[in-house]
Amino acid sequence: MTTLRVGLLQAGSCGLDLSASKDKGISFCKVASESGADLCVLPEMWSIGYSIADEGFDAWEAGAIRIGDAYVEAFRDLARSLRMAIGLTFLERTSVGFRNSCALIDRHGEIPLVYAKIHTVAFTAEKYCAPGEDFYVAPLDIGTDIVNVGVMICYDREFPESARILALKGAEVILTPNACRLEPARLGQFRARAFENCVATVMVNYPHVRGNGSWPEAGDSNMNGCSVAYSPIAFDPPVSGGEPVDPLILDAGAEEGVYIADIDVTAIRDYQKKSIWGAPYRRPSRYQALVEKGTGSIVEP
Repeated sequence: MTTLRVGLLQAGSCGLDLSASKDKGISFCKVASESGADLCVLPEMWSIGYSIADEGFDAWEAGAIRIGDAYVEAFRDLARSLRMAIGLTFLERTSVGFRNSCALIDRHGEIPLVYAKIHTVAFTAEKYCAPGEDFYVAPLDIGTDIVNVGVMICYDREFPESARILALKGAEVILTPNACRLEPARLGQFRARAFENCVATVMVNYPHVRGNGSWPEAGDSNMNGCSVAYSPIAFDPPVSGGEPVDPLILDAGAEEGVYIADIDVTAIRDYQKKSIWGAPYRRPSRYQALVEKGTGSIVEP
């Protein structure tokens, strides 16, 4: 049986302090490793705490980093020493501008996947970030098996196409770094992404108390933790008449901490073979409106 043990690092932000975020991120990764995690994931744009809400885009520039910079190299070295994969999030400096990115670092310290958020939040200062070009899935070596892992970021999850494309590309688990308040509507939406695509979904958010972040440390903050993991297994057997099964693997609540989700990849693979949901019964030839102009799409920023 293949189980993917994921550490959800629901850590309070260090704001624009790159050195502090590196040190705290490393500390939380080590805790996840001690709990036997195969993979750990940080919240969205961990490097600078997604501090755009109060600081504005201009304040970000000094904190933008490149893939080869010392910040990323420190986490590559850590992944190699811990023999644990890391989903590292940061503001990336690229030849096409700044990007809201996640590098999937494998247990050997290599980077099989760098994803830049496609659905950048065009109605906030994040509109100055360049959106990514595509969704990616990478085979992740966990030592005992290879698990296909895809990534989307925060606002991406509000578009069904994001998770669907990752599933069609073979994702078995979708990682989702996040930075916003998670309430029943968004959590239900995320649960649906797992169910409708027959994949596990993992979302990692900032806790309610954010330490040195630019949002309030307590009170009516727009961060509330609630990092979650869902299995796609919602019925047993996976047909219309099956008995309902609770797909919730983990709900981290509001507090800062390292939370562990055990994802039964073997069970998911078996479910995918038998399920009436997911890809087998799709009719793509009838979905042309999804790619036609004039169907409600906004102008690309």
